[in-house]
Amino acid sequence: MLGENFSFCWVLFFVSVLVLILVMSSNAADTGGAKYASVDFEIFGNVQGVCFRMYTEDQGEKLGLTGWVKNTRQGTVIGQVQGPPDKVIEMKAWLSKVGSPSSRIDRAEFTNEKEISKLEIHGFGTRY
Repeated sequence: MLGENFSFCWVLFFVSVLVLILVMSSNAADTGGAKYASVDFEIFGNVQGVCFRMYTEDQGEKLGLTGWVKNTRQGTVIGQVQGPPDKVIEMKAWLSKVGSPSSRIDRAEFTNEKEISKLEIHGFGTRY
């Protein structure tokens, strides 16, 4: 009888430790894990006067991203996108290679790329 109780106690202890580890790891993932990505961009080339901002908004919304886009006095387009990391990667590829139908993208620079725990921008719009 003593042997059965001893074995039962070890099994109970092992299960308790396992449950505690699982609870702690799920709590750490909920509070510390970044769910979103954020990146600033600047696009160089023939990107003004070709509806680049409008197409950027449309593409961002299609991918479920938030952000903004703006023309600069230097003839470039700048902005920021936020959202799920895989969708931000898709948007970076679109900004680098596709753009609006009449645009010519010479290069795209991405800066301040970081993980964020919540979206800091709501919607996708043009800034002036």
